[in-house]
Amino acid sequence: MELKISTASQGGHAVVSVYGEVDLYTAPRLQTELAALVRDGVSRLVVDLSGVEFCDSTGMNVLLSAMKRLREHGGSLELAAPRSAVRRILQVTGLDTVFSVHDAVPAFGRT
Repeated sequence: MELKISTASQGGHAVVSVYGEVDLYTAPRLQTELAALVRDGVSRLVVDLSGVEFCDSTGMNVLLSAMKRLREHGGSLELAAPRSAVRRILQVTGLDTVFSVHDAVPAFGRT
C-alpha cells in the first residue's frame, strides 16, 4: 500500500498526517519528512496517525528517532488519533508511556 504524507505548519508547530501502512518499505519516506521538519526548527510535532492502518517496528523506530532528535533541541513529538491496531502496538510495546498520545489532533494553540 502506498504511504501518503501531508504536513501543515504554523510557527514552530507542525502536524504531519500519515495515511496507509508504515513498514520497512515506506518508513524511510516518513523518516525523511520528519527529519526535514526537525532541521527546519519545528519545536512541536504532532503525527496524526488516524489514517495509518498498520505500523511495524520500523515505523515505530522512525517515530522514536524523530522524538529523540526533537527532544535534543528542546522540542516534542506527539502522536494523535491512532487506530485500534496501532494503539495496540503502542500498548504492547510500552511505547504508549513513552509518547504523548492524544485521541484527536491537538489544536496548534494548545500546549
